Amino acid sequence: MSADNSRPDVLLPLRNLCNTVKCSRDRVRDGESNECSGTFSLSNFWEILSEAVKSASQEATKLSVMFSRPPMPSEADCGKIAESVQKSVLTLSTVYFWLPKSQGVALRKAVRDATAEVLDGLVQLLEVILSSPGESLSQEQLMTTGGVWAACDQFNQLPKDNRSVVLRVLTSYVGLVKDALEEMEQALAEAQDPFGDVLDDDDDEADGRGNQDTYWSESDRQLISQCQGLMKASGASLRKLSSAVRNNGKLDTDENIAQLDDLADAAKEISPSVDDLALSLYPPVDRSSVEVNVCKLVCVLKKVLEITRSSHVCAEADVSWVQFLSGAVEHNLEKIRSLLHDCVS
Repeated sequence: MSADNSRPDVLLPLRNLCNTVKCSRDRVRDGESNECSGTFSLSNFWEILSEAVKSASQEATKLSVMFSRPPMPSEADCGKIAESVQKSVLTLSTVYFWLPKSQGVALRKAVRDATAEVLDGLVQLLEVILSSPGESLSQEQLMTTGGVWAACDQFNQLPKDNRSVVLRVLTSYVGLVKDALEEMEQALAEAQDPFGDVLDDDDDEADGRGNQDTYWSESDRQLISQCQGLMKASGASLRKLSSAVRNNGKLDTDENIAQLDDLADAAKEISPSVDDLALSLYPPVDRSSVEVNVCKLVCVLKKVLEITRSSHVCAEADVSWVQFLSGAVEHNLEKIRSLLHDCVS
């Protein structure tokens, strides 16, 4: 009885620690950086952050080991490990807040997400330990401990400046648009009725497939072909922009760093817009939805190309591809509108 009554007091430091880590995690997710008035050294920041991450990983290991087998640690030991973990958590979150926005919003977001993931992993580990204190190491505790290690390890893979982060983001967008195009091409290359295998034979009309809601007509395919041209222009825009950022992106001024952020922010709308257009092209094709999604994608592409043209990543040699792709977007828009108008008339 006395042992049971003492348990809440023994675990109180861990409960308080769990609340502290949650608060730190939420503050990292929502808080603003502390803009520095003096010179900021990005290399020093990464060096100190790396040590803070390593410390958080080590403290998580100590915590997990302490609660890996009976008997449950004493109140004094719980208090000691809680204080040690809390110190590493506060150090990690404090170092993150040193990173000013002037170093790049994209960079700060990448570091923020990675930092929050470490803190979230610690919360999960603490909750597992608190749910079954004094028991042998469980699979869940093992997994949550590994989750903290994995979250800490990913810091080694993070790009170390805003140009590198933006380039990684743009490259991921290229892959997403490529996937959407390949899915559409695969569907077109398959049988006339792309959803035939979904329906049972009993659902077939007596004259074969009588329901035109399940396959593309010839006019649908002409429209899709032209929309594919717009989607390919989207992929080309992202590839050329990625190349321009890789070759010409600069970090020498706050303005150039901010321009990289603007490019990433504008380009993030391309892939979702391509997806929306692709989805509206599946049968039954709703031409009004196609037109809306085409106009949306065209607006996004024009914005990206305009921002690219006015940014420092657009060297004299890059002007020609910006102009070419702008013309390709307009050409595809006119062709698509013509097809849509012919279908209505």
